[in-house]
Amino acid sequence: MSSSQTRSPEAELGLLDATMIGMGAMIGAGIFVLTGLASEIAGPAAIVVFALNGVVTAFTGLSYAELAASIPKSGGGYAFVREIFDDLSSFMMGWMLWFAYMIAGALYALGFAPNFLELLHVYGLVPPPAQVGAIAVPVVDVAVPIAFLLAFVAVLGLVALNAVSTAASGSAETIFTIVKVCILVVFVGFGFASPMFSGAEFQPLFPDGNGAAAVLPAMGLTFIAFEGYDLITTVTEEVENPRENIPKAIFLSLAATVVVYLSVVTVAVGTLGAAGLADAGEAGIATAATSFMPTGLPIIQNGGALIVFGAVFSTLTALNAVVIASSRVAFSMGREGQLLPSFGQIHHRYGTPFVAILASAVVMLGSVALPTQSAGNMSSLFFLLSFVIVNIAVIRLRRERPNMNRPYTIPFYPAPPLIGIALNLILTAVLVEYLLRTDPLALGLSAGWIGLGGVAYVGLDRLRTPSANDTATVDTEEDTNNQ
Repeated sequence: MSSSQTRSPEAELGLLDATMIGMGAMIGAGIFVLTGLASEIAGPAAIVVFALNGVVTAFTGLSYAELAASIPKSGGGYAFVREIFDDLSSFMMGWMLWFAYMIAGALYALGFAPNFLELLHVYGLVPPPAQVGAIAVPVVDVAVPIAFLLAFVAVLGLVALNAVSTAASGSAETIFTIVKVCILVVFVGFGFASPMFSGAEFQPLFPDGNGAAAVLPAMGLTFIAFEGYDLITTVTEEVENPRENIPKAIFLSLAATVVVYLSVVTVAVGTLGAAGLADAGEAGIATAATSFMPTGLPIIQNGGALIVFGAVFSTLTALNAVVIASSRVAFSMGREGQLLPSFGQIHHRYGTPFVAILASAVVMLGSVALPTQSAGNMSSLFFLLSFVIVNIAVIRLRRERPNMNRPYTIPFYPAPPLIGIALNLILTAVLVEYLLRTDPLALGLSAGWIGLGGVAYVGLDRLRTPSANDTATVDTEEDTNNQ
């Protein structure tokens, strides 16, 4: 590609930008959409669900921090596994992680659309989201839902932003994340001060029937809420002083996100009650806000509108973060020769992995046609599998290169990565069993993506083999001529 070069991206992101990339993804659609769904399964123990997911995530976060400090390369989990495992294993790791980010992008775009319509409805610009119709496409005689078009446009807009400027996308992420955290702080402040808040809403903690066992399926469903810190490692080479700043950004984003989640869920359950949250479903947080926040406010009108406003920001920041992450994984795979070479090139003018961004956008745009639940389930499944491999990678690297420079090391090693492997495998098994019962489409598409990866690997291997043979032939001829 004449317009691109095989150079590394420039380090333009500071510690704050890197931290906000992680928080931007974690405090995304999950906190607004999944709280009600978790309450439906686990009752008031939804707070336990999010706390335990934070604990599970923290074990793998330690592994990410050590690997990122030891191997400061963009590509996240893929870059680490590529450094440690053989060609096929690292390809499959990158293939799964790339897909997980792209599907997560579709999920966030699908979450953005109804919230944006609701925001327009609050100001009387459109009817309620359920009554917003579709646009008829001439010639083919097809009606396209407005929500689908909004999701499509959101992906296109953020892809364009990322394609032309890494610095602009990183700054946008920082601004968006700060705005939504401020909104949630207001929500928590009003909630704890409200006379509606009562500790009695947490008694009994576990629901009748399944009891504490209800926590596990709820954890599998909501696990995607805590993926996001790993996105920081996909842009390692674009972060200043990555050996020091990446581990700091991982821990800061994880700690801040867990505090925000637990505070919001505590207020939501304590004011609306688990049953009320479950009835509200995906609008649980907005319903809770409407119940205790003041009304008649200038501009924002009421608490529910403020939360919808926050949800729009949250889904956009999460979408922006996974556009960055998915393209960097594809870029890293292209640079390592595990995708076409054009994926690993930097655009000469914009300084971004242009082709990798466009390729990720194609899959992301196609995925917005999926049901929201299927997109979430597939993304959670692939993240769990990739986190298992990352924990194995840190153990293998310790054994094979014990004297490697490690600016950060995991405390109490090898317990944390071993616990991380066990917990992620348990959640994977729970999620697969859940998908078999409720969402075979997601399971089938996941298997299809793995099969497509196998075909792509064999095809790329055959493309590389003639080149290798040609090189060997030239070398042999040169040796013969020299003799």
